[in-house]
Amino acid sequence: MADAAPLAICRADELPERGTARLFDVVQWGATVRAFVLRHDGSVVGYLNRCVHVPAEMDWLPGEFLDSERRYIICSIHGATYEPGDGRCVGGPCGRGKLTALRIEERDGMVYWYPSSDIRPAPPASESPP
Repeated sequence: MADAAPLAICRADELPERGTARLFDVVQWGATVRAFVLRHDGSVVGYLNRCVHVPAEMDWLPGEFLDSERRYIICSIHGATYEPGDGRCVGGPCGRGKLTALRIEERDGMVYWYPSSDIRPAPPASESPP
């Protein structure tokens, strides 16, 4: 299955360096899950909001993923620590795992996500089953 056309997530200027992430819903394996994009070291990256250790959401407040030094993505529940640039585990109970990366592109002042065959857009709330 070919990848879908890109979807706009936010304006690029809405993602300050090492700041609050932008959250959005996606569907993976038939279940709606949270995803996020954030800017770190000048690049915009995106991942599923799922710790490798236990598939729980990681942000300690909505959109807050970085440790106190704003250097690493950290799971607020288990303390698993990830390198923002590539999502690989660098400490804690995540072992040799990596966050599930999303294909993200920044261009023309916007941040875009490219859905894949595994991770698709979530339907609008009005279309969700009861």
